Amino acid sequence: MTTEWMGVIVTYGITVLLAIPLGKFLAKVFKDEPNAFDFMKPLERLIYRLGGIDPGREMNWKENLVALLTINALWLVYAFVLLLTQGSLPLNPDGNPSQTPDLAFNTAISFLINCNLQHYSGESGVTYLTQLGVLMFLQFVSAATGIAAAVLLFRSFMPKPVETVGNFYVLFVKSITRVLLPFSLVVATILAFNGTPASFDGKDTLVTMQDDTVGVSRGPAAGFIAIKHLGTNGGGWFGTNSAHPLENPNYLTNMVEMIAQVVIPIAMIFALGFFINRKRFAWIIYGVMTVGLLMLLVPTLVTELGGNPAIAQMGIGQPTGAMEGKEVRFGPLASAYWSIVTTVISTGSVNSMHDSSMAMSGTMELLGMMVNAFYGGVGAGLLNFYYFLIIAVFISGLMVGRTPELFGRKVEAREIKIASIVALLSAFLVKGGTALAAWFFIHYGDASWAVKPSAWLNNPGFHGFTEMLYEITSSNANNGSGFEGLGDNNFFWNYATGIVLIMGRYIPIIGPVAIAGLLARKKYVPESAGTLPVDTPTFGLMIFAVIFIITALSFFPALALGPLAEYFSLK
Repeated sequence: MTTEWMGVIVTYGITVLLAIPLGKFLAKVFKDEPNAFDFMKPLERLIYRLGGIDPGREMNWKENLVALLTINALWLVYAFVLLLTQGSLPLNPDGNPSQTPDLAFNTAISFLINCNLQHYSGESGVTYLTQLGVLMFLQFVSAATGIAAAVLLFRSFMPKPVETVGNFYVLFVKSITRVLLPFSLVVATILAFNGTPASFDGKDTLVTMQDDTVGVSRGPAAGFIAIKHLGTNGGGWFGTNSAHPLENPNYLTNMVEMIAQVVIPIAMIFALGFFINRKRFAWIIYGVMTVGLLMLLVPTLVTELGGNPAIAQMGIGQPTGAMEGKEVRFGPLASAYWSIVTTVISTGSVNSMHDSSMAMSGTMELLGMMVNAFYGGVGAGLLNFYYFLIIAVFISGLMVGRTPELFGRKVEAREIKIASIVALLSAFLVKGGTALAAWFFIHYGDASWAVKPSAWLNNPGFHGFTEMLYEITSSNANNGSGFEGLGDNNFFWNYATGIVLIMGRYIPIIGPVAIAGLLARKKYVPESAGTLPVDTPTFGLMIFAVIFIITALSFFPALALGPLAEYFSLK
């Protein structure tokens, strides 16, 4: 058991040690300073020329948002069409059929917005062509979209009023050519040499020890799995994601995948400090996020190690902890650590079944997604944290009788209104979507449809409610993990989560970028004795209090009806 604890500690330690120099590298890339990947410039110039992009043109925040949204809309149409027709297209050695319109709608949106909520099984729901040409492509561009949006926010912190905050297309291209692509090659190589498939062969036929003949899916999975983690996407090549022995063969690959999915979100925090030359401010943000992570992680580790009280009441010992839904090659602690980091950030990949997590662990996983600002996804985590920062600055300024300011720019009514709307929208989508699902289940449970709502849930009572709450929360947080006891590949869940996915992705991007653009245009006032410092532990505590209060007020009633009620029922 000591070895398992050391595995968790070492994994996180390596992640932070890699994130600090990576953050410095990211700052150099986006400040256009000389860096190790300048040899990519010819490829970038070719991309700009083919796309008709002027890399020297600066755009204001509105133009950048239009660029971001229009190119994402184009990718949505492209993905939807190919998923609808994949059954008749090449690179389909296993003969998988085309997706239905509602499933294609959900899948295209889910991968477009960095969520990768999968209402299908990777082995049978998509083909090699759509896995690579649609889903893996979207995993690159969705992650690059989040990074580029965050860097637009970085530019607003600079100590001078500006009408323009950068060029989205340039930041987007550099995110792929200098960050996501080269580092994905490294991770993919490690996975391939440890047994993850990297060929275009179809299913292999094997005979098991029980003398059963089974077909084992293969394919060029290593590259797909690498970007799913580095880009905090989370979509699995196989249906059971990183619990699958070919997607995550051993403890080494498990560590590599955990490090890969957390390293860029943490590095983006340090990149902010290097970019605006305020390293102390970056450390305050890192401290707030890390305290939040630990408050979710420690109860989960203890709970999973303690085992299931229902089994203990039967007089059955659990020397290795709660092992239901977990892989023996990883154990409960590595699985518990993964379950929290994958929900604190927006990866949503799994190496165990979250539906089998203990009730307290499920609560922590849900809280990680409800806050959605402790590290978060690549870029998106800082965007979500930004509106909490704006609210904290405004409240702190009022409390001490000073004009609320953020790095020399006044935070006024317009900015606080936008931040408040974004914060409230998250609660509305989660609770409203869950309430709609519960109402639909109660009133139309036995309707004579192809998939009756009564067949949605494999678990009654509190846990069944939690399954629906988790699905909507995961969609809103662009996470993609799920309580797989929920039957979700049907008309209601495909369209309902699809709508939540779109709103939960783009409004938290539009809001912070708009606030950053508005602040960037304001007159810069040099700091003085009357300036409220935002790079102190006291202000960090204020941010944490704002996050805690908003999250508790917004989501505690829903948690009380689901995982908390289940937890106390097991005591």
